[in-house]
Amino acid sequence: MSGNITSFGLQCISILLEVGLVIAAVCCRHRRRYVSVAFYVALLLASELVRVCTWRTYGSSSPQYFYAYWTTDFLLVVGAFILVCFFFQRALAHEEKMWGFVRLLLFFVFILVIGISCLSFSRNYNHLVTTFVIEFNQNLYFTCLVLNTLLYILLQQINSADDELGLLVCGVGIQFAGPTATWALLTLTTGQDFARSLMTYMMPFCTMGMLLVWGYTIGRVKDKQTETEIAPHGAPVLAEATVDVQG
Repeated sequence: MSGNITSFGLQCISILLEVGLVIAAVCCRHRRRYVSVAFYVALLLASELVRVCTWRTYGSSSPQYFYAYWTTDFLLVVGAFILVCFFFQRALAHEEKMWGFVRLLLFFVFILVIGISCLSFSRNYNHLVTTFVIEFNQNLYFTCLVLNTLLYILLQQINSADDELGLLVCGVGIQFAGPTATWALLTLTTGQDFARSLMTYMMPFCTMGMLLVWGYTIGRVKDKQTETEIAPHGAPVLAEATVDVQG
């Protein structure tokens, strides 16, 4: 009972953070730079609302909640892959040839993940959700973690001046690392109860960590905008004071 209350509390906190971050991304002056972030957070928010409503209506052990959870998780992992692709495009905005190669590579990686996941589905085609979807989600989560790590290394190699993108990539790393590690532990322990409990709490904590990093990034941009707006107004005052002293 206490575990369900804790999970529900974490979901409520995540929902509040997601609503605040969507509003901050939309109201930011450079909102075009955060379209992908707003898209992914909105997808997170919609998934959380569907899961909470299904959990409250049918219970956590119902088949309705099971299918709602894995369906929304499927949408989230695909959205995460799209998010990483947007970040690659932003990092290579001034490298058209390299972006063309990376774009083809990302497409090939996605097709490869589908192909590998289909192998498990072909061995047990009677259970679509419990075989293909779960296997696909795990494979694509791990792929997103690897791609996000490579993107971070790429940003260091090209000496990118886009500090905001670096923070956004770090936030994604927090989001992917936790679920990937707990899935690996769940596989190694053949589904032990403690591993399942850890997975239940690890994912929302990692999501909240990502949201906090992203919120800090957007807030940092707003602070810089405020400083640049104040500076021009201060300069004439100093100039006038200098003239008065000289006079």
